[in-house]
Amino acid sequence: MSGVLAVFAGLPGVGKSTLAEQVAVALPATVLSVDTVDYNLTGHGVVLEVLTAHDVVAALAEDQLRIGHSVIIDAVNQTRQIRQLWVDLAERMDVPLRVVEVVCGDDAEHRRRVEARFAKRDHDGIPDWVRVLERQAEYEPYLGPRLVVDTFLAKEPVPPVLDYLTFRTS
Repeated sequence: MSGVLAVFAGLPGVGKSTLAEQVAVALPATVLSVDTVDYNLTGHGVVLEVLTAHDVVAALAEDQLRIGHSVIIDAVNQTRQIRQLWVDLAERMDVPLRVVEVVCGDDAEHRRRVEARFAKRDHDGIPDWVRVLERQAEYEPYLGPRLVVDTFLAKEPVPPVLDYLTFRTS
């Protein structure tokens, strides 16, 4: 059975990583976080361009897809250029691409989450609320098929995501 390439996109603090981990356990799938690659390489003095961390994750994802595993990409994915990387990978590997755009529909809750994460940050890459607002201004609207999950409203977000990820087109 071939895997699926799932791209979880959305601003920092909306719940992407938490949802990705829950879905990965249930599916099962490998979660690859662009932030993890970026922060670890940067922490070792490696200076990266934005797409370089994405390219590293894409190479790791390709290895997993090649052996039939499903992969969840956990990243903001704010531009069409970055998103095209995942489209190209899915086409090259001949696997379905499923985009899950994660949002937090309540601005006060989103800010609370971001500020809580920033206060207990375990590395320097955790953005504060001002940086999240800057990223929001850079975030290009998604065009095309995707599942939008509002982590503020959804009581049980995992089942609909699993349904979406496992749906096969003929």
